[in-house]
Amino acid sequence: MAAALQLPTPSETIITDASSESNNVTITGKIYTKVRLATKSDLSHIYQLFYQIHVYHNYTHLYKATESSLANLLFKENPLPLFYGPSILILEVSPTPFNETKNTTNGGFKPVLTMFDLKFPVVEGQVEEFQSKYDDKSDVYIAGYVFFYANYSCFNDKPGLYLESLYLRESYRQLGMGKLLFGTVSSIAANNGFVSLEEIVAVWNKKAYDLYVNMGLEIFDEFRYGKLHGENLQRYADKNGGN
Repeated sequence: MAAALQLPTPSETIITDASSESNNVTITGKIYTKVRLATKSDLSHIYQLFYQIHVYHNYTHLYKATESSLANLLFKENPLPLFYGPSILILEVSPTPFNETKNTTNGGFKPVLTMFDLKFPVVEGQVEEFQSKYDDKSDVYIAGYVFFYANYSCFNDKPGLYLESLYLRESYRQLGMGKLLFGTVSSIAANNGFVSLEEIVAVWNKKAYDLYVNMGLEIFDEFRYGKLHGENLQRYADKNGGN
C-alpha cells in the first residue's frame, strides 16, 4: 500500500506546472541561460522542483521532504569539499543577457553562460512562482536543476560522481538544456579528478535515454538496480546493537 502524501506546511505550498495568462512571459528569438551552484536563496524553488520530478515519475506518495529537511541536507554549516557532498546546479533562463559582473565564481564554481536560438516561442507560465531570488535581474526564472554527489567503488582508487536526478520544467524541454546540464556535470567530473559519472536511466524515457547514450554514457545491461528500503530495511534495525 502506498504511503500517504505528506502535506506541505503553508510556507511550502506545492506549485504545479500549470499556467495562467496573467502570469505569463513569452520568450522569442533567443533565450539566455546560466548554470550556477545552488544557494540557500534557492531552497523554496528546489523544494518545488523536487516535487515536480516526483509528479513526473508518479511518485508523489513518496515525497517526504520539507524545506527544513532539504536545508539540513544541502546547506550544512560545515559542508564536505565542493562536489563531494550533495550538490545542486540551478539552471536560470532570461529573455535578456545576464550581467557579466554577476558571474564571478560562487562557492568555487564559475557559472556557465549560454545562449540558445529558439525555433518556437517559450512561455514562462509561472513568473512569480519561479522568479529567481538569486539574480538582481527581474526577468530571470528557474528552469531546472541537476543533483549529484561523490560516490565510491572498490574498482577505483578515486571517487566518481553520481548524478541523482536532472529535471527541466515542461516549458524548457526539447531546447538542448538537458544536454547543457549533463555536459556541465560531466565537465566538473573530468576537470576535478573524478573517475566517472554514473546515473540510473529510465528505460521508458527514450528521449532522455538516447540523449545520455549519445553523450557517451555506457549502459550495462548485465546489472539490475536494487534498493533495500521501507519495511524491508527496518527489519534490520537494532540487530547489531544499533551499529
